[in-house]
Amino acid sequence: MLELRLINNNDLPLMESWLNKAHVKKWYDIPGECSIDDWMSEIKWRNDELQFLTHLIVLHEGHPIGFCQYYKCVDSDEDWGALPLTGAYCINYLIGNESSLGKGLGKESIIRLVNNIFSLPDAERVVADVDEDNKASKKALLSSGFVLFDAMRNRYIIEKTKRPG
Repeated sequence: MLELRLINNNDLPLMESWLNKAHVKKWYDIPGECSIDDWMSEIKWRNDELQFLTHLIVLHEGHPIGFCQYYKCVDSDEDWGALPLTGAYCINYLIGNESSLGKGLGKESIIRLVNNIFSLPDAERVVADVDEDNKASKKALLSSGFVLFDAMRNRYIIEKTKRPG
């Protein structure tokens, strides 16, 4: 069984260890854009200036295996291009526990997260930006009902009205 719970301070060492694992770091430590320290600062400031972000730990059978977050696109200063911002949320996710890779838990995490977002009254669409070379992430998004929205940004989208099931 997979569940999501809010991150807490006790999760910070585990989160930092996940972000520094080779299979995660290559996607989350991007020179000139975002560092592991940036991600950790963001999580540490989650109750202050970055409270618009919702940070979650992914649990499988009660054990932490990953992380995900979401936020309203209008609350960030990112360039969203042609994305309609009304009701738009962005997600990020990772499976940190190596023994949990390749088991469909990324897809299951994305579906759980998207369902949680679509339970919010204003949510109309969810987007995820993926590194062009991150084949596993693209596959998980596509199998979760996302479609490519903006090829230049490698941005994927799922609309509430068009989601499967």
